[in-house]
Amino acid sequence: MSALLKPEAATTERSLLRVLTCGSVDDGKSTLIGRLLYDTHSVPDDQIVTLEKDSKKFGTTGADMDFALLVDGLEAEREQGITIDVAYRFMGTKARKFIIADTPGHEQYTRNMVTGASGAELAILLVDARKGIQVQTRRHAFICALLGIKHIVLAVNKIDLMAYSQSVFETIKSEFSAFSQKFGFTDMAAIPLSARYGDNVASRSAHMPWYQGPTLLAHLEQVDAAQDLLAAPFRLAVQWVNRPNLDFRGFSGTVASGVVRPGDKVTVAGSGAAAQVAKLITYDGEPAEAIAGDAITLVLDREIDASRGDVFADPTDLPEVSEQFVADLVWMSDVPMLPGRSYVFRVGTRMVSGTISKLKYKTDVNSFEQLASNNLALNEIGTANISLSAPVAFDPYNNNRRTGAFIIIDRVSHATLAAGMIRHGLRRATNVHRQVLTVDHAARVAQKGHKPGILWFTGLSGSGKSTIANILEAKLHARGAHTYMLDGDNIRHGLNRDLGFTDVDRVENIRRVAEVAKLFADAGLIVLVSFISPFRAERQLARELAGDAAFFEVFVDTPIDICRQRDPKGLYKKADAGQIANFTGISSPYEAPEAPAFHLQTAQASSEDSAQRILDGLSDLFAGELS
Repeated sequence: MSALLKPEAATTERSLLRVLTCGSVDDGKSTLIGRLLYDTHSVPDDQIVTLEKDSKKFGTTGADMDFALLVDGLEAEREQGITIDVAYRFMGTKARKFIIADTPGHEQYTRNMVTGASGAELAILLVDARKGIQVQTRRHAFICALLGIKHIVLAVNKIDLMAYSQSVFETIKSEFSAFSQKFGFTDMAAIPLSARYGDNVASRSAHMPWYQGPTLLAHLEQVDAAQDLLAAPFRLAVQWVNRPNLDFRGFSGTVASGVVRPGDKVTVAGSGAAAQVAKLITYDGEPAEAIAGDAITLVLDREIDASRGDVFADPTDLPEVSEQFVADLVWMSDVPMLPGRSYVFRVGTRMVSGTISKLKYKTDVNSFEQLASNNLALNEIGTANISLSAPVAFDPYNNNRRTGAFIIIDRVSHATLAAGMIRHGLRRATNVHRQVLTVDHAARVAQKGHKPGILWFTGLSGSGKSTIANILEAKLHARGAHTYMLDGDNIRHGLNRDLGFTDVDRVENIRRVAEVAKLFADAGLIVLVSFISPFRAERQLARELAGDAAFFEVFVDTPIDICRQRDPKGLYKKADAGQIANFTGISSPYEAPEAPAFHLQTAQASSEDSAQRILDGLSDLFAGELS
């Protein structure tokens, strides 16, 4: 065990600092982390033996140990000599514990760097003394600022290869200071070092008597990053309402920022419900106070209405509450972002549906230029207007990284698509309220004499969707059902005549139709919707908008070769000739349903038989209700 970490010296009072390392490719990030682990004796003896062997096989430092191999664990990384994944390492000294993230330098791994930066409090930005400030240096400084990292160490590495030159160091330091001023870093420490030989890493270098500042490790030990969150107003997002019996009710969660003590007044942001803290409960008992990062249960002096997702706050300094805001987005998925598409947003412990209503611009991460665009691809960064289905409590990200951050989740796959940082709320008109109607949904359904429902027909152009839907509507009408059919071509002559066929327009096309289908179902009708609707996400949105109305996805599954042969409107011929852009199945994708209520394979069944099959299924559902 390290002499720095003997049991009698280690205490629970040691603070934790989360550190990010970044910079250009081959600036020595992994080597620096390996050197820190080695110099703090945070590497077990058996790993040192393995390192010596691996250095001979994979190393790039001749007869010396290659400390980068302590971090570059992936075989691909070792063979290429680069870092691909985010590697986390743990180390400690008598003064402090550390979690260090080694992130990729390549632009195509921007999302990996964002992952490492999202929880970091300090960033070590490495620069190769031979090369000076590079494009990637600027890009990583920008991302650090975007992710709210306030403490920066400019580590001018490989200074040994420049004869430990003071002038080289001062030139790099001055250039970085000049362009980084606009990023608003709280403090920036510049340190000349050699990760390979340990100069100014954990011990002062004899080769640079001109440098009078601290070593890297000494600086990391004394940086006070915790004050950023402690100084912020009290915030706690409710994760769980703890009510084991009728005599106890507490609100459990992690303190996002600030300090809370028994006797403090707190308010539920949004509802305005107020109470006083009676006591705090943790696993270890009832502390006198709780600070940012503590997991606690709040017990209040009175009963108030609060649930998961609500935010308790300092009543003298409340967060914003809004369903619309401007945010910076880092897109982390191969599936591109589409304005208007419905996503799930996780803000704190709250899950709420919403859309990216407008992409204001995307940012070139190398030049910082703001570019006009209507979508974001993997690793791209942009600024957008967000519109949620319900208001949420938040602080601007620059003021509070914990309450100003969110993630975007795909509705269908549940994959994380993006990380977001809220800039500020959008104050829209507040004079629009819902009108209470005398004739409600139940009254309309009772008058119709049958349950409402939405039959959502999806399939390729020429698959027979509208033909089958027409036949089915006639059969329903003959049995006394109240119906209406929404056909894709018909709607584009009126309601959606302003939309084209790009992915963004297709998303908006289906969103509007789903809202109309919802209204017709609310009126008590059986709605037949015949649209290609190529994307699962929008069909899922339509299903969710249906609410209590029965929703049936009908997949009209016809092979594209048969659709080509039919080609009733000559569209495939034009698409094949390049006369129609973004044609589903040819130049635009179609995402087939995974579990439709009705799977109609029209190559084996006629349109009449297909319609009858649906009717038979509906007759079971509406037994005795259709005349």
